[in-house]
Amino acid sequence: MHFLDQAKIFIRAGAGGPGAVAFRREKYVEYGGPDGGNGGKGGDIVFEAVPGLNTLIDFRYTQHFKAPRGVHGSGKNRNGAAGKDLVIKVPVGTQILDDDRETVLADLTEAGQTVTLLEGGMGGRGNASYKTSTNRAPRQHQPGMPAEEMYVWLRLKLLADAGLVGLPNAGKSTFINQITNTKAKVGDYAFTTLRPQLGVVRHKNREFVLADIPGLIEGAADGAGVGDRFLGHIERCRVLIHLIDVGGTDPAHALEIVEDELEAYGGGLVDKPRLIALNKIDTVDRELVNAFIKELKAAGADKVFPISGATGKGIDALLNAVIAHLPAATVTERPTGEQEEGDDTPWSPV
Repeated sequence: MHFLDQAKIFIRAGAGGPGAVAFRREKYVEYGGPDGGNGGKGGDIVFEAVPGLNTLIDFRYTQHFKAPRGVHGSGKNRNGAAGKDLVIKVPVGTQILDDDRETVLADLTEAGQTVTLLEGGMGGRGNASYKTSTNRAPRQHQPGMPAEEMYVWLRLKLLADAGLVGLPNAGKSTFINQITNTKAKVGDYAFTTLRPQLGVVRHKNREFVLADIPGLIEGAADGAGVGDRFLGHIERCRVLIHLIDVGGTDPAHALEIVEDELEAYGGGLVDKPRLIALNKIDTVDRELVNAFIKELKAAGADKVFPISGATGKGIDALLNAVIAHLPAATVTERPTGEQEEGDDTPWSPV
């Protein structure tokens, strides 16, 4: 399934049905007169957040949504039926924006949450409703209220507890594959991750959702690389994990690049707690790892977690720190004696 996190659609509520002009005159029935019924109300446009969806790809192929109009009234004081509401199902975490892409009209953050964005027009009055003591045979009626319509943007922001950031090739995909059942693409070249990935991490009878986004490069906030488009998917995260490649760009410089891009993007990302993880420690000796840790702390890192996404070394300590930043999570029952996967040799944060 292709991933799509933005889509523009056209929506229109149903117009109200017109009222009827009718007169009743039956044999043996005294006092005939106007009996035109009212028109029915038009259908509403309703958005509903549903679980199980994680992309807006359906809106690439269907972009116009129109609710049915109300049925017109008829004789014998019969009111028209109301138009059925049109329910548009979207993934949890979807924002609905005005055509200017700046005004947020609705933010659907919980499964089952609904919002009525456009209300259908009211049905028109039939001539029976105009009858008075001085107007015994009215012929006027009211047309239904016209439909409301507009263009809106749908923007998906994935719901995750923790977000994974870093330069391209920092080992994010290997890391998320190690601790979740995600099958992220891994390759020895930049931008192997082209779309956000979600995985569920289970650690010490706790579970949380981890989001991996494409790597950032210097100037991403200005559109370099894949730009900052996917940073919106970690805006809702409670904590960020910054992965740094021990054998890549100078670790201190790598830290500075990503921090600058988070600050340039805004959205409160720079204020979120961040855990600095020095990755791929299995490829170098301990002395070099300790030297890079000192550089990172001198560059502003409060605590550094040396880890290996390939072997699992040091990951337990990092996951413990993640859980410490999260509220009470769902408890996952495990058989007694089950151990966490990973290297037996402990690596503590420095």
